[in-house]
Amino acid sequence: MQRKVAHIGAGEFKEKCLKLMDEVYSTHVPLIITKRGVPIAKLIPIEEEAVHLFGLQKDSVLIKSDIISPIGDHWDANS
Repeated sequence: MQRKVAHIGAGEFKEKCLKLMDEVYSTHVPLIITKRGVPIAKLIPIEEEAVHLFGLQKDSVLIKSDIISPIGDHWDANS
């Protein structure tokens, strides 16, 4: 699916800049700015970066003692 793109002349963009920035942010429709009919710039919304869960808890646990050696308790995994 291709996203719609709006076009606007540089003079009109200059007059309505702040309003157009809010509109592009809320609608996520890019805006091509033209000068004498020639595209010169593209205003696009900032996309939020996806949160990567892998490694999110890194360095959040403090190990205070030996966690590898046996603790001396006998247990059976099958019971």
